Amino acid sequence: MDDAIRKAEALIEALSYIRTFRDRLTVIKLSGSAMDHAATLEATLQDVIFLETAGMRPILVHGGGRPIDRAMEASGLQPRKIQGRRYTDEATLAIVADVLLNQINAGIVAQIHRLGGRAVGLHSGSLQSLFGQRLLLPGKDGQPIDLGLVGRVTRVEGPLIEDFCAGRVVPVIPSLAFDAEGRWLNVNADTAAAAVASHLRAEKMVFLTDTPGILLDRKNPDSLLGHLDASACRDLIGRGVIDEGMIPKVEACLDSLRAGVRKTHMIDGRLRHSLLLEIYTDRGVGTEIVL
Repeated sequence: MDDAIRKAEALIEALSYIRTFRDRLTVIKLSGSAMDHAATLEATLQDVIFLETAGMRPILVHGGGRPIDRAMEASGLQPRKIQGRRYTDEATLAIVADVLLNQINAGIVAQIHRLGGRAVGLHSGSLQSLFGQRLLLPGKDGQPIDLGLVGRVTRVEGPLIEDFCAGRVVPVIPSLAFDAEGRWLNVNADTAAAAVASHLRAEKMVFLTDTPGILLDRKNPDSLLGHLDASACRDLIGRGVIDEGMIPKVEACLDSLRAGVRKTHMIDGRLRHSLLLEIYTDRGVGTEIVL
C-alpha cells in the first residue's frame, strides 16, 4: 500500500506541470546513448508518448553520429572533421541520408507506433520541414572554410509541424535540410533542434546527452549545476568548465532562448525516464538554462 501511495503522490506532484504545459510545444533532441541502446531508446520514446498523452506537444529532432560513422566504416570511407563538424562530400552525404532517413527516422516512427503512440517522419516531398543553405565557417586567416554539402537551417515549415502536433501526432525530424536546388544538406543536429525550437517559440528545448548535465567537475556527478543563466554560461565557457562538444550545445540553447524559447534543458539520455523526471518533478535531473 505504501508503494501505491508513493505512486499517487508522484502523480499529484506532476499535476501542476501537466496543467502548465498542456498544449505547449517541446522540442527534444535525440542523440548518443538515447538512440544507440535499444532499452534506453524505448524508455525515451515511452516518455515522449506519455508527454503527448498528458497534453504536451513533443517534437523530436535527431542526428545519427555513431550509426553514420559505422556505415561509413563499412563502406570504407574515413570520416573527416573540420572544427568538430563532419566534412560532407557526395559519397558521405549518400550514407548520411540513408542512415538518417531509412534507418533512424523510420525506426523511431515505427517504434512509437509499436508503443501505442502516433508519429510521422517530416523529411520528404510535401512533408519536408527544414530548408537551408551551404554553411561556410570563418577561418583563422579570414578565408571561409568549405565543409562540402553541410548546411544551416534558414527556414522551418512551422505550420506543417504544428498541424501534426495539433492532431496529436509526434513529428520526427532528421537533421537534413533541402537547399534551393532541392538537394540535401547535412545539418548539425544541435543547431537543427535549436532552429525548430526558435521558429516555433517552443516552451522548452531538451537536449538528451551522455552526461548528467553541466558539471563543475566532470569527474564528480555530484557537481551537477541544476540552473544556469546566460551570464553564468559565458563565465563557465571562459573558465573552461564548459568546453569542447558541450559549447555548441550551450550556444544553441542561448540562441534559442534569445529567439523566444522559454527554457532549455540538458539531461542524461542514459537515465531511464529522464524526460519525465526533468519536466514533471520539482527537482528535475539535469541542467536548465534560461536567459
